[in-house]
Amino acid sequence: MHDDRKLLESRLKRVLDERIRPAVYPESVPLQVEVWVAPDEPVPVAEGIAAPRSPIAVGERWGRPWGTSWLTVSGTVPDAWAGRTVEAILDLGFDRNMPGFQCEGLVYRPDGSPVKGLNPCNSWVPVASPARGGEEVLLHVEAASNPVILDYHPFLPTDLGDKDTAGDEPQYTLARMDLAVLDEEVWNLVMDLEVLGELMAELPVEGARRWEIARAIERALDAVDLQDVNGTAAAARERLAGVLATPAEPSAHRLTAVGHAHIDSAWLWPLRETVRKVARTTANMTALLEQEPGFVYAMSQAQQYAWIKEHRPEVYERVKKAVSEGRFVPAGGMWVESDTNMPGSEAMARQFVHGKRFFLQEFGVENEEAWLPDTFGFAAGLPQIIKEAGSRWLLTQKISWSQVNTFPHHTFSWEGIDGTRIFTHFPPVDTYNCSMKGSEIAHAARNFKDKGVAGSSLAPTGWGDGGGGTTREMVAKAARMRDLEGSARVEWDRPAAFFARAQAEYPDPPVWVGELYLELHRGTLTSQARTKRGNRRSEHLLHEAELWAATAAVRTGFPYPYADLDRIWKTVLLHQFHDILPGSSIAWVHREAELTYAAVAAELEAIIDAAQRALAGDGPGSVTFNAAPHARRGVPAGGAAPAGSRGGATTVTPAEDGYVLANDLIRVTVDGRGLVTSVYDLAAEREAIAPGQAANLLQVHPDFPNMWDAWDVDRFYRNTVTDLTDADEVSPVPDGVAVLRSFGSSKVRQRLVLPPGAARLEIHTEVDWHETEKFMKLAFPLDVHAERYAAETQYGHVFRPTHTNTSWEAAKFEACNHRFVHLEEPGWGLALVNDSTYGHDVTRTVRADGGTTTTVRASLLRAPRFPDPQTDQGTHRFSHALVVGAAVGDAVREGYAINLPERTVPGGNPVEPLVTVDDDAVVITAVKLADDGSGDVVVRLYESRGGRVRARLTPSFPFDGVTECDLLERPRGEAGLDLRLRPFQLRTLRFSIV
Repeated sequence: MHDDRKLLESRLKRVLDERIRPAVYPESVPLQVEVWVAPDEPVPVAEGIAAPRSPIAVGERWGRPWGTSWLTVSGTVPDAWAGRTVEAILDLGFDRNMPGFQCEGLVYRPDGSPVKGLNPCNSWVPVASPARGGEEVLLHVEAASNPVILDYHPFLPTDLGDKDTAGDEPQYTLARMDLAVLDEEVWNLVMDLEVLGELMAELPVEGARRWEIARAIERALDAVDLQDVNGTAAAARERLAGVLATPAEPSAHRLTAVGHAHIDSAWLWPLRETVRKVARTTANMTALLEQEPGFVYAMSQAQQYAWIKEHRPEVYERVKKAVSEGRFVPAGGMWVESDTNMPGSEAMARQFVHGKRFFLQEFGVENEEAWLPDTFGFAAGLPQIIKEAGSRWLLTQKISWSQVNTFPHHTFSWEGIDGTRIFTHFPPVDTYNCSMKGSEIAHAARNFKDKGVAGSSLAPTGWGDGGGGTTREMVAKAARMRDLEGSARVEWDRPAAFFARAQAEYPDPPVWVGELYLELHRGTLTSQARTKRGNRRSEHLLHEAELWAATAAVRTGFPYPYADLDRIWKTVLLHQFHDILPGSSIAWVHREAELTYAAVAAELEAIIDAAQRALAGDGPGSVTFNAAPHARRGVPAGGAAPAGSRGGATTVTPAEDGYVLANDLIRVTVDGRGLVTSVYDLAAEREAIAPGQAANLLQVHPDFPNMWDAWDVDRFYRNTVTDLTDADEVSPVPDGVAVLRSFGSSKVRQRLVLPPGAARLEIHTEVDWHETEKFMKLAFPLDVHAERYAAETQYGHVFRPTHTNTSWEAAKFEACNHRFVHLEEPGWGLALVNDSTYGHDVTRTVRADGGTTTTVRASLLRAPRFPDPQTDQGTHRFSHALVVGAAVGDAVREGYAINLPERTVPGGNPVEPLVTVDDDAVVITAVKLADDGSGDVVVRLYESRGGRVRARLTPSFPFDGVTECDLLERPRGEAGLDLRLRPFQLRTLRFSIV
């Protein structure tokens, strides 16, 4: 037989596009349309429905950027349509290639009850089935004219990302507003042909099945009368029935489809628009669940449920009903799908605490899976947190985006820094927006890397990012692939059911140890520095507020602000979403985030101040409070003592071309350029700075990645660098030196301070930044031979190599740390600690003298122009400290110290810590009252140095017993005060108050 594949494929495409799909709606009549434009922000539904209308016609422009237009459509079902299925086709001007990224709508009945959402792939609204002739139709549409930010030519700078700069130009043209008859036979023929045509294209040419399908399609197309598609669709379907009925091979891959809409809680739209996106999508999905009995839909992010509960209670009732039936599945158990690299230990834990507790309280659902399809890599401390929250599985997709190395497994055990293992699945479909295309299903089966020992995978199915969810077309295509020769077997099910089957099928999977590093989007560790500073500051203020409020509550009866702390935590957790904290959202999002962080800080400062004043009392003098988990300058960890003066002294001495700073521990030389040419450890008689090099070196690189501007830093940025070595002024200040620099359109002011009695050089940097597409680093070339270094992560640290032996190591040219980076030779080390930066790089070279220079660089600022063209413009402040002679325990201590400065308030009462621990290797990360309002004291702690430890915890308050708890403060059993902890082990203890 001659090979006529191309001929058939071209014929199928044209007949589908030009004859069969248009025949799905064979008859239509126009609807009358009227509009009211809301003057500013969205209004309540009742107000939008009641507002006066003006006529608008198809073909007219509508919708300023970020505006809301209320459309009313009305009409009458023709008598001739009686008994048929009638739908309204409401096309707001959609581009079918952009679901979730442009205009959308939510349709209401006249009484204000929601019907369903409108988006580019879902523009139909049910009217009647069967219809009655003369039936009146009246619908209202809340239409959002969200502008297209990520267009066909992506990453172009645009002012559309903030309504203050977006202008008033209408964005869309009203395309179609009709009543139409739905021919279900033709619609099903479309589904038959799409499934078979897409499957055919994926099958091997030499296989019989491909040709069997081809001949069946050919016969079906022959049966279609192109002038009477509706009258011949049934005959065409009959000729396809045989090939659709042939069952799959016994060895066929099993694909669990989970209805889903990965809705970014903010990204190319502001938070307020996500509230409406969630309402539109959940309205659609609850309607689809009613229509399709086998369909299952999963939605993550407790915050999104909370939004619709507050803002769209009528939609929330539908969600609750579907959840109670077990088909609308709250997934993931986190407050939002957060970034996992940058959130601190407690914040990462609270993502699960608040998420899981919401699902338990609202629905009685206990999540066992963490659901993070789109997060930009996974910190090595996460497995323990997942387990301590009572979960045992993880799903993600994003690692498939890695540019250099292909991850070797799809189903595996992920081992974290403490040894905890979590059963993990990467869907081989390689998308979290599966649309049930044959190419996607075939790719999942071919791509699955665990063949022979496992045969199951999961496919999150539905339009996502901007929402939309699963369509009836996806459900129909899945039904045809449930048991179809040549295809994977597709079946809808809950995530937990998939994981249980997959784990039973693969009880001893391979193990991946350490972080799951995404070889992409490395710039997210630096973009939008104000957002990152706001997050770090909020985390530590929350630590202080809980600590001092709990201490004051136990000591003085101070009213513990349960509700306020709960609300503030949720606000901070929301802003850790994986497009807010990483700095990859539009200008509007980050402008609002800066205001939100300021409000959070003010509220927490007030709580802290009130609690500390209650503790300090009214006596004369002043009291210094130390919220850090280590004692310093005579003030105990988590306690307070009378304020005292700092011991020792620092001298600042002019020297040739600069200054020398010295105390009893180290001597620092700063030259006339404001660069640090020497940091000498007096006790070890050792120089920290590499010979001939200078630290405190600001470096600026060009930064224009190939794509994903705010997200990516491509390795070639290092090819060109400008060292900022010219100083406008270098002058002495108390305990240090001030430096002023100018470059480009920007200025830098620095204070280099050597505190008395401290083995650390503090560097306080203020940058008035007005560069674009530049990347600023702060470099420290160190005279240390280290093949690896430690970077702090949640509840411990992770080691990374300083060399690039393999492509895996070379790909980690920009990585994340929390409060410190530490490197050492046996017996002597250094730490670079910070108060607000995350991105960094560590490289090594061998000098002519045979020594090794290991350079640590902190990433300070970027200036990408997409999606926010003004990213990072303005003033920023950073604090770093180079700690000399530091073991890893010193790095932990100094990292906390720089982020939790002491506070001094008037009063005369020393304050004993609520709890103390007798070994500094054990770090207390939280002291708080139990969330249930019982007054019990909850203490969370971990081993911080990567070794085993025995320590004793000593409470200073009467208690009636202590229990071991999970992160949600649920008891696991009795506990004692003598602790034995494994490396990096996390524990939560609950003390019952007498």
